Amino acid sequence: MRKASRLFEIIQILRLAKRPVTAADIAVRLEVTVRSVYRDIVALQAMRVPIEGGRGIGYILRPGFDLPPLMFSIEEMEAIVLALALLERTGDDELKLAAKRVSTKIAGAVPPPLRQTLDANALHAWGFAAPSAAAIDLALVRRAIRDEEKLDLAYRDELGRASERIIRPIALIYYSETANVVAWCELRQAIRNFRSDRIERCEATASWFKGEGDRLREIWVGGWQVNAPSAAN
Repeated sequence: MRKASRLFEIIQILRLAKRPVTAADIAVRLEVTVRSVYRDIVALQAMRVPIEGGRGIGYILRPGFDLPPLMFSIEEMEAIVLALALLERTGDDELKLAAKRVSTKIAGAVPPPLRQTLDANALHAWGFAAPSAAAIDLALVRRAIRDEEKLDLAYRDELGRASERIIRPIALIYYSETANVVAWCELRQAIRNFRSDRIERCEATASWFKGEGDRLREIWVGGWQVNAPSAAN
């Protein structure tokens, strides 16, 4: 987790806490070392964030400090609640956990009348939920898309033929039954779709395609028009 993200998360944890939170508790939640938490607390205090407490005692955020308010209308809040519920159906475990954290943060930041929209639990996304992919971590794919890092795949196509691929992932599409990784395939020298349930191994390569992602997405989107039926048809 990047330092800026950690600092934001620490503020959120302290804002929502009912009692002092120890550095050890924060470290567990953020999956970092206790020493990192101590350094982050010092950095926040240097930025005049009113955190009080100390080692072995726990930390609190003094009342009166707040982040910029979330100005959502009722309709916007309902859209967020439903979108978060839909994430439960993706089969992406990291996104589902992130959705729960978003709900908690929103509940702690919005005014009481809008908070009732979350508490009412009146909006639901029903239906089939995609199973979690067994051999691929979709969080790894999303990070590779953001960082423009190549991935090494062991893939089996619809006919059962196995192949090894180095791909440049550019998009991730969630369907009800599976997720598709859209990527430039170095073996085929073309854009290809890889079903997550047919991927038998997926590993980061520490090899990059920096600056190429947008161009490859343009090629991908351009292919939609090529393959679209003509108006005459």
